[in-house]
Amino acid sequence: MALPANANCPLCRATAPQLYHQDKQRSYFRCHLCALVFADRASLLSRDAEYAQYLLHNNDLNDAGYRQFLSRLSEPLLARLTCVGHSGLDFGCGPGPLLAKMLTEAGQQMQLWDPYFAYNPAALQCQYDFICCTEAIEHFVNPYQEWQLWMQLLKPAGLLAIMTKRYTDSAAFSGWHYKNDPTHVSFFHHDTFSWLATQHKMTADFVTNDVVILQKTG
Repeated sequence: MALPANANCPLCRATAPQLYHQDKQRSYFRCHLCALVFADRASLLSRDAEYAQYLLHNNDLNDAGYRQFLSRLSEPLLARLTCVGHSGLDFGCGPGPLLAKMLTEAGQQMQLWDPYFAYNPAALQCQYDFICCTEAIEHFVNPYQEWQLWMQLLKPAGLLAIMTKRYTDSAAFSGWHYKNDPTHVSFFHHDTFSWLATQHKMTADFVTNDVVILQKTG
């Protein structure tokens, strides 16, 4: 018999996540093992409704403010790349892949992947020196799947640069605007990335409260 939709953590697959928060929109569950918080799977949007939400985003390639926002990830990432010409993947690039443009301008070789806006299966058949994921991992319904894919796509000593707002505790979560976006369904804690780093033999550098850069060590 199939388990209920919320009976397993969608990141580490541990059983018996506990109800963490509930509001008028939906319920949220927290994994006791990896600390991922995830939205009730019964509340997920349809593919068409999710796509319609993404079309409301204004990711202008010429927006100086957006460029500055993304520099919070690009600058520490570029500081870790030893030279130009590294191969990179912008995973979940969205309709305005400004980050890839910025990294290309800095001399890196970029590929794009997005299930809606850059459907390019060939990009998932290569290996990369680094992978970027900016404001996308919180949309993953099954982050276990994407994480396993990333581990296959990253070369030895490869870098994984992630931007997503991290939750801190239940009191802050209850009033957190980030959870109110209906396309945000997976929420990460500092401890979640630390757990992932340990599991996958990576180091984790928490650059800011919404940027973490992980590196393969094994």
